[in-house]
Amino acid sequence: MRYTVKDEETLQALTDKLLKEIEKKNFIEKLSKEEAEKLAEDLRKVIRYHDYKYYVEATPVISDYQYDRLFHALEAIEKKFPELVTPDSPTQRISPAFTGEFKKVKHLAEMTSLENTYSAEDLKEWDKRVRTALGVETLEYVVEPKFDGASIELVYENDIFVRGVTRGDGIVGEDVTMNVKTIKSIPLKAPFSKHGIKKVSLRGEIIMPRSVFIELNREREKQGLTLFANPRNAAAGTMRLKDPGEVAKRKLDCYTYFILYSEPKKLCKDIKTQWEALEILKDCGFKVSPLNKLCKGIDEVIDYIMKCQEERESWDFEADGMVVKINDTCAWEKLGETLHHPRWAVAYKFPAKQAVTKLKDVVWQVGRTGALTPVAVLEPVEVGGVVVSRASLFNPDEIKRKDIRIGDYVIVERAGETIPYIVAPVKERRTGKEKPIEVPKTCPECGSPIVHELDEAVPRCPNINCPAQLKEHLIYWGKVLDIKGLGESTANLLTRKGFVKNIADLYTLDRNALIRLPGWGEKKTDNLLSQIEKSKSAEFYKKLTALGIRHVGEKTAMLLAKRFKNLDELINAPFEKLASIPGIGPITATSIKNFFKAEKNVEMIEKLKKVGFTFERTAEEEEERELPKPLAGQNIVFTGELEHFKRKEAQKIIELLGGNPTNSVTRKTSFVVVGENPGSKLAKAEKLGIKRMNEREFIEFIKPLAKENPEVAKILEEKGIKV
Repeated sequence: MRYTVKDEETLQALTDKLLKEIEKKNFIEKLSKEEAEKLAEDLRKVIRYHDYKYYVEATPVISDYQYDRLFHALEAIEKKFPELVTPDSPTQRISPAFTGEFKKVKHLAEMTSLENTYSAEDLKEWDKRVRTALGVETLEYVVEPKFDGASIELVYENDIFVRGVTRGDGIVGEDVTMNVKTIKSIPLKAPFSKHGIKKVSLRGEIIMPRSVFIELNREREKQGLTLFANPRNAAAGTMRLKDPGEVAKRKLDCYTYFILYSEPKKLCKDIKTQWEALEILKDCGFKVSPLNKLCKGIDEVIDYIMKCQEERESWDFEADGMVVKINDTCAWEKLGETLHHPRWAVAYKFPAKQAVTKLKDVVWQVGRTGALTPVAVLEPVEVGGVVVSRASLFNPDEIKRKDIRIGDYVIVERAGETIPYIVAPVKERRTGKEKPIEVPKTCPECGSPIVHELDEAVPRCPNINCPAQLKEHLIYWGKVLDIKGLGESTANLLTRKGFVKNIADLYTLDRNALIRLPGWGEKKTDNLLSQIEKSKSAEFYKKLTALGIRHVGEKTAMLLAKRFKNLDELINAPFEKLASIPGIGPITATSIKNFFKAEKNVEMIEKLKKVGFTFERTAEEEEERELPKPLAGQNIVFTGELEHFKRKEAQKIIELLGGNPTNSVTRKTSFVVVGENPGSKLAKAEKLGIKRMNEREFIEFIKPLAKENPEVAKILEEKGIKV
């Protein structure tokens, strides 16, 4: 909703008042239900206002910390009084993970495509055609960016957001409501009623801002994941994720630009222009492009489009053109539509940022996690105003799918800040001398044999001391083993200076050499060396985790440490034995075997052993292993919010008692523990007839088991639960 200056002053004053109130000790615990209801409504008002300022106008007026205080206060009230939760509450944006299929839904009005034009002459021809059909001398047009993202239908009933549906085939799409709710520029409540509208269907475009896209690809590169080619693919792929929590992390945005359907008000009869429709959307709190422009006649349209074409590289979103719509909605009815597109609107497509050049060679870059990425070496060519000599080929599967070969003439595309990439080879220009692109058998950085794991398209160098991986592994080693002082800057320094060429070199660092480094001295050096020495006594499972074996995080390392008393036992374990361990499976087993086949990894482990770094269970781990495991073989799932435990604490209890905490309900699930606001897991458990218990029943269930397990007893006692 659009806020007046007076509204903003009132809401800012209310914000200040609420921030003071919620800072009072035990303030929320003392509230009556009536007081909580009033406070919750006030909190929702100010949070919606600050969401609008931040996500729509991009002009925040409070700090992130203050916003979080308001949000957490609302969460606390709704947890204490669940009956006060409303569907439009800001807390309802991220619901429990969605794991089912996206159901098909028919649109309230068809989402058609647009006719394309590619020149000023094309636009003038279209203008002449529609003016002739309408019998007018000139027309007023609205020019809008043609966003390059994922089209979405947004449905509101009685001001509440009820549904988000992908475009699909234009008639039927997929219901992605849970994912749409995570996008904060889409209001969960919008005051259409003040415009006389009870039910409305809007069209918008979900996009990933360029700045977010660049950061996302940086993170994916760190994790050794395939990079997204462009923001459009990233946005569309994100909307297909089954976990709304993961969608929220991607920081998607949405521009709304069209009223598809409304009742009782109608286009033409009540909403007479597209510009009026855009004003209604702005007034109801939607993000509408500031680049929209009302133009008199086609010449003004063309001038504005050419200006936008020159400036588009400065936009923080991808657009592949501009859309021109006749402003008068009554003209829409007169002109009608073809089977494919409306006659009253047209798209002008920006010149393609593509070029054809020759693929001279392919080099393989080693990422921070050992992932090998093929990079095309090209004959330099200008693409979108930039000379390109290299382009991403992403992974071997992509090369095979597109049938790209060395010596091919290829189509190269570049858009804004995205990585130049090869769209396709020009097969008609082949001479027969082109060569297939081969995946290297050894790492180009260190010479280790390359591995290709079962579940991945990306080949990898398994050598964790590979120069391309060493710095990142040092940081990870310090984090897992809690070596204070071994952060990014120190890891960078140690590798750059050549002090550490292998993880084992950490344990033989020259104190005198470190002291002489700028900004170090005796105290800083001794603190770091002390922390490094202390890491030798870490638990076996932490040492396994720190090795950085693919697919072996802390939880998997704990499983392995319970099965194998030392590293030699693990190394010598047959593949079949590893793969049969619940929670391991063939993919992780393959990764483990590949890791210990790498000569450099074996050398590093031997060096670590020589400096006193042991890989075996500690006395505490042995003691824990010998405790009774009453939940052995049982798979337990948690859903909803627990009052006494954080989710990880409850899962830790299950692990200590020998059980297996899992994240999804299957026929193999032993029972489900149900907290407040449970998600789809509860429905699935009911459908499968799986045993369910609430938190109180869960506590009563584990109390007698805790008597035989001091660690579980300790956790319960810290929560005030007597064993």
